[in-house]
Amino acid sequence: MQSNRLVLLALVFLAVGAVDVEAQEREGQQDAYFRAVAEFFSVSSSEISVLRDWRLTPEEVPVVLFVAERAGISGEALVTLRRSGQSWSALGERYGVGAAALYVPIPDESPAGRLSGVYEQYRSIPPGQWDGIRLSADDIVTLVNVRLLAETLGIPPADVLRRAGAASSFVQLYGELIR
Repeated sequence: MQSNRLVLLALVFLAVGAVDVEAQEREGQQDAYFRAVAEFFSVSSSEISVLRDWRLTPEEVPVVLFVAERAGISGEALVTLRRSGQSWSALGERYGVGAAALYVPIPDESPAGRLSGVYEQYRSIPPGQWDGIRLSADDIVTLVNVRLLAETLGIPPADVLRRAGAASSFVQLYGELIR
């Protein structure tokens, strides 16, 4: 009876330890991801910290910086609008950051995974008309993060897109790609 309790107690400690290690690994991946975001957009870690404090998903932070940079507005203003309920689609449209600005080139024969429908439109419409392509908020987040990871790590965007389908987040994917 006593040995069963000791075994159970040991298993509980091992499980708690495994959860702690996993949480530390996720936190380390997120910190590395945010360092890459800061470097990519040439912003300070304190600016990234401010954006993190706004309780955006990690993958939305580069979207804030991408749209703000191209629209010439502050990230804080964008976050305020986003938190008021406006979608990334509406904000991109409002500030003229549409499908043309978000386009990330991949070879025509490359599968586009979660962006297959978007790339079908890119391929079938002349580039001068790309801003007529309506992107979902998820499309925008995906395009910005594919650009970020591809350019930061020197990996072809098609490879990032292919690997994104198996990852639960771009933070996780970044962590896998830097290993």
